[in-house]
Amino acid sequence: MSEETEVTLLVLDADPPPRLGRLTGRARILHGDESTLARQLPLADVLLVWDFTSDAVRRAWPGGGPRPRWVHTASAGVDHLLCPELVASDTVVTNARGIFDLPIAEYVSGLVIAMAKDLPGTLELQRQRRWRHRETQRVAGSRAVVVGSGPIGRETARLLRALGVVTALVGRTARPGVHGAQDLPPLLSRADWVVCAAPLTDATRGMFDAAAFGAMPPSARFINVGRGPLVVEDDLVDALRKRWIAGAALDVFGTEPLPPQSPLWDVPGLLVSPHMSGDTVGWRDELGAQFVELYERWASGEPLPNVVDKKRGYVPSHD
Repeated sequence: MSEETEVTLLVLDADPPPRLGRLTGRARILHGDESTLARQLPLADVLLVWDFTSDAVRRAWPGGGPRPRWVHTASAGVDHLLCPELVASDTVVTNARGIFDLPIAEYVSGLVIAMAKDLPGTLELQRQRRWRHRETQRVAGSRAVVVGSGPIGRETARLLRALGVVTALVGRTARPGVHGAQDLPPLLSRADWVVCAAPLTDATRGMFDAAAFGAMPPSARFINVGRGPLVVEDDLVDALRKRWIAGAALDVFGTEPLPPQSPLWDVPGLLVSPHMSGDTVGWRDELGAQFVELYERWASGEPLPNVVDKKRGYVPSHD
């Protein structure tokens, strides 16, 4: 579009707000929150979902009046904003694909090493001032299944292979280097590590349930860095308590923040982290810079990268 036309950019704010200094004088920037979004949407040409934990877009979008032509979310997942009306619209949706891939892959690799070498046990024994020698697991030569063949899953698989882990990548459909969903059950039965990095869709919701945990060997450990509702949390709790699997680590949950009364805090063998696997120092600045670059392409009429297939609920891979 022509930059001579004043563009109204609406930002669904979070604290701290994005740095958009390069857009000063080039766009009329409005700031909104959950209480104002519904009445501001008809005014906006572009919506930046900076508060990517909010469901406000999904609630406000079905209302009356014009809607933004482009929505960008500062997150990899888009399940928090998609609703039938947005899916059916002509609005283009983009995400923050590329920002979180390596940080999350590093986090997963750190968890694999920590659990294989029993670092949680070492810290607890140190706290108790107890000297207890143990043997730990060798990482190289172990087997991993990474579920989710997008950039985060692919980068996770790459780093695990660098550690010597024999790694299978699973996506929705089979293609070179990627197993299809139909291969998942037999792969689970031989896995030492199962990493969930899948998008949340109607097809993947609750995919890790009692049947999935029951298919894993007792030595397996499960890691979720995708979305909380991909896991039936009660089934995971049951699997850990019954020792169907050896351990797990969750960075995402069905309810966030995780309530203090949740049983997940106290389950033996479970590591809990507060949705931080992709958040390295400077990540917000990277997200802001990415949006400004996308905005400049959009304002110049260039094709946008990171376009979400709204019916699938993620950015399709083309390899």
